[in-house]
Amino acid sequence: MQDPAITPLTRRRILGATAGAAALAAGASLGAAPAAASDAAGADAQHGRPQRVPREQISVQLYTLRDQLNVDLDGSLAELRRIGYTRIEHAGFVGRSAAQFRAALDAAGIRATSGHVGIPQPFDASAWERALEDANVVGNCYIVHPFFGIDASTGQPIRNSALYHAMARDLNRAGALARRAGIDFGYHNHNLEFTRQDGGQRTGYDILTAETDPSLVHLEVDLFWAWVGAADPVDLIAKHRGRIRQVHVKDLNTARSFEDAGSGLIDFGRIFAHAREAGIAEYIIERDDAGTPPRVPADALTTARNGFQYLDALRY
Repeated sequence: MQDPAITPLTRRRILGATAGAAALAAGASLGAAPAAASDAAGADAQHGRPQRVPREQISVQLYTLRDQLNVDLDGSLAELRRIGYTRIEHAGFVGRSAAQFRAALDAAGIRATSGHVGIPQPFDASAWERALEDANVVGNCYIVHPFFGIDASTGQPIRNSALYHAMARDLNRAGALARRAGIDFGYHNHNLEFTRQDGGQRTGYDILTAETDPSLVHLEVDLFWAWVGAADPVDLIAKHRGRIRQVHVKDLNTARSFEDAGSGLIDFGRIFAHAREAGIAEYIIERDDAGTPPRVPADALTTARNGFQYLDALRY
């Protein structure tokens, strides 16, 4: 089922709402910002030897290829496999049933280890259990709530902590049902969660991470959106050791917009040096605008190829 929370309109609105000053501040220091955790920790763990991203842990978020998949699902999946991907994270089933989508993946030799599926709001246990059934049909190890942080009544970032407290409760409920279904449940951030709540110092992300049970809700950190929200991912790792199971690898350019991984401002090696401390099991390539005008759908395959090649060659 297609998650309405991650439509192109929503993504564009998020980007349009980005605070330019926060993005510029992040962009100016992506490779050298001081962090609570030592940047030498990952290298020390490997006795100073260069580290690499395990090829078998490289994935791609199919939201990147949403337009291209609508043009040619089978051919696009086959091309992802030729690039080197053996796993993907889905964002809906491209108009197919879960079983039909699984069949297309199987034919390409690719596994959908993860999927973005929004939890029902207001929370509906029966509806969520049906989504979990689909996730098991597709073969997901992880299922991730993809979006939160817009106040529906105003269209602006949430600044009322009560809404975050309520969401944390729902995430715990969703995580408990997912665990019962044999699936690891996670939460994916944008920049909105790093807004301070109630005029104080506590952010929405502070509330969500403090009030969700780490055994029920892991973190999928979108590295681009964390930087745009003025949060250094290395600091997030230090604060949430062992809880960051997945990362979205998406780069930031000088225009404060998206770039293919490895071509922008973010020093991914500095972040990945802390992979063991974080608990990272999947490195997921993504670019939100990869196939929408003025880009053409097939450009998303170039983004997927560039991302895989970058992560496969990266040493840190």
